[in-house]
Amino acid sequence: MKTKEHEVAPIIKEIFKEKNELIHKRMNDINTFQACENEVYLRGTDEYGQDFQICFDSYNFLEWIDSEHLEYIKKQLIKHIKTK
Repeated sequence: MKTKEHEVAPIIKEIFKEKNELIHKRMNDINTFQACENEVYLRGTDEYGQDFQICFDSYNFLEWIDSEHLEYIKKQLIKHIKTK
């Protein structure tokens, strides 16, 4: 049975008691994309199969995910695929 999103927040809060601790999540399955006003949303499931959503500032997202970065991601993925 999946945990509801509002039930996950207290669990995450308990796991990451330290304020400066980096939260590392893996989005295994992106199933929703939305761009609204100044925000970009990606939604999917995390490494535990739980629903997970991340929100980016649109300007900052475009600033970082430019054609140079996309080309680098493609090259790294091709290298990974060839090693399998």
